[in-house]
Amino acid sequence: MLSVAILAAGKGTRMESSLPKVLHKVSGKSLLQRVIDSCVELNPDQIFVIIGHKSKEVQDSIPNNKKINFVIQDPQSGTGHAIQVLCREVKKNKGKLLVLNGDVPLIKPKTLKKLLNLHDSKDADVSLITTKKKNPHGYGRVFLDGGFIERIVEEKDCNDQERLNLLINAGVYCFNWENLSKIILTLQSNNNQKEIYLTDTVSLLKNSLSLEIEDNGELQGINNRIQLSKCEEIIQNSIKEMHMLNGVTFINKASCSISEEAEIGKDVIIEANTHIRGTTKIFNNCVIGPNTFIENSNVGVHCEISNSTVYDSHIMDNIKVGPYSHIRPNSKISSYSKIGNFVEIKNSQLEEKSKVNHLSYIGDSIIGSFTNIGAGTITANFDGKKKHQTKIGKNSLIGANTVFVAPINIGESVTTGAGSVITKDSKDNSLAISRTKQINIENWERKKS
Repeated sequence: MLSVAILAAGKGTRMESSLPKVLHKVSGKSLLQRVIDSCVELNPDQIFVIIGHKSKEVQDSIPNNKKINFVIQDPQSGTGHAIQVLCREVKKNKGKLLVLNGDVPLIKPKTLKKLLNLHDSKDADVSLITTKKKNPHGYGRVFLDGGFIERIVEEKDCNDQERLNLLINAGVYCFNWENLSKIILTLQSNNNQKEIYLTDTVSLLKNSLSLEIEDNGELQGINNRIQLSKCEEIIQNSIKEMHMLNGVTFINKASCSISEEAEIGKDVIIEANTHIRGTTKIFNNCVIGPNTFIENSNVGVHCEISNSTVYDSHIMDNIKVGPYSHIRPNSKISSYSKIGNFVEIKNSQLEEKSKVNHLSYIGDSIIGSFTNIGAGTITANFDGKKKHQTKIGKNSLIGANTVFVAPINIGESVTTGAGSVITKDSKDNSLAISRTKQINIENWERKKS
């Protein structure tokens, strides 16, 4: 039986934030959720998340999962105290207990599996992950004796000689839970921090093993915003390198960010300062950016999107968007269409080879194929209470600065006069004009102020 305990009760004072430390995000996902996801891949029988500071906020951040149980640690008196609370809460302390911190978001499932395998193969009482750091400041030092761990000394309790030891404790443990439960309640807070340390269990258990791994970033803990940024950089470098090996070109890799869920096809060029978030899919031979943000959207082949934002929408094949356009949720732009300068599209469908080239707002609309929307056109879709739909048929020519007051239905091959306010439906093959006759008054003099 495998149980997991994730320590997530701390405040994270050094983050200088009202948000609990474990809820800070790296590449769009909280530190705690990343640790949970890594543990879920081990298929444990149960996961205990030990919470304390702003416990409801932390608990509410985690999606419902029958295997996840929350344990309140109050007060927060150290890592050993957290496991003492857990052992009191859970009556059957059987099998293995994997313990790790909720602020180590890059830990890999394969590394955790190595720890479990070592633990099982040696029938250990406790096994933990260690690594050597050139600058181990802030970490507990691990001292070995004949291949076994003799003791762990926390940084603030180290003397000058002990601080020279480069082997550190990564804070990931696998215990024989039954043997742990026999000694866990004997731990005391006899240290400079006046906390109960989980590391003190090592000297009380007979068979304590070290799994030393190379420090490649996955053991990076988060205590401040600088370390948070380092983790973000590690994840982003990994994501972008994967895409580059799969045929994606980044013009300025450092200025871009890509979500882990995003899919990008071959021969796609990502220009500088471009950010691709969520479950976005970009197909082959596209040029995205510069200065572009795309979230939870599909972009077909041979598209160009420049200096624009796209949310929750479907951009089909051979489409140009931008510069400075905003495609808002639930929009579908069909193939060979053009969305030009300073255009906003919202909850609308544009059929093939339609064009909205300049300074227009198209909301809650259906635009037919081969229709050209003139500069400054607006669909007035909101009456103060409800949104209404505008329909414009195919092959229509919409004059500059036309306003459509929805709900309205414009037929096929309709032309509207520039500057018209269209309030009534138009039939196919018609000309719609709504504007007053121009009056010129000669010899006009402005009043002097």
